[in-house]
Amino acid sequence: MDQKALKIAIENGNIEWQRHSLERMLERGISRAMVKEVLLSGEIIENYPNDKPFPSALFAGWIKEKPLHVVAAFDAQSNYCFVITAYRPDLEHFESDYKTRRQHGN
Repeated sequence: MDQKALKIAIENGNIEWQRHSLERMLERGISRAMVKEVLLSGEIIENYPNDKPFPSALFAGWIKEKPLHVVAAFDAQSNYCFVITAYRPDLEHFESDYKTRRQHGN
């Protein structure tokens, strides 16, 4: 994913909030500003180039010293970012860096 183009899209207001993401954010106490901050200053920890209809990625960032993950897709044709979901990662699924997935069942 072209993170530079994604940042420009977000800064220009080209961001679509999927209904699912807004519902989950409300449930989890995550604001749009927090999601934007992770997308603008966080890092991509997983890329999903084959996602449809657009490639997506998992972003990790820190808000008030707490980790936050955001999954977003980017349409390079229209320069639009689509927020898919946002959640607080836990140590059951991620290592203590909150970037590395834990290997289960090994």
